[in-house]
Amino acid sequence: MFKLATFTTLTILAVATAAWDTTPIPASQCTTGPIECCQSLSEAGKDPAASILKSLGVVVQDANVLVGLTCSPITVVGVGSGSSCTANPVCCTDNSYGGVASIGCVPVTL
Repeated sequence: MFKLATFTTLTILAVATAAWDTTPIPASQCTTGPIECCQSLSEAGKDPAASILKSLGVVVQDANVLVGLTCSPITVVGVGSGSSCTANPVCCTDNSYGGVASIGCVPVTL
C-alpha cells in the first residue's frame, strides 16, 4: 500500500508540471510511453475527466492538464497498413489506468 501511495504521489507531482498544450508534436518525439488513441480529451478539472479521475481515486494538482479518456495503444509503424486512430492520437505521461484515463497528454501527428 505504501508503494502505491508513493507512486501515486510521484505521479501527481509529475503530472502537475505538465501543461495543457494543444499543439501536436510529431509521434517520434513521444518519449513518455506508447502513442495512444483516445476517444475523447478533457481537462482534468472538468467533466467528464474530473468525474472519472475521482472514481479512480486520482488527484491531479493542475486542473488544466489534458486527460485522454477511453484510450488504447497504437503503433506508429502500423499506421499506413490499417492500424490508425480516427479519434485523438496522443502522447501521455501517465498511462497506468487501464485505458480508462491517460493523464498529461499532448496531441501527436501520426
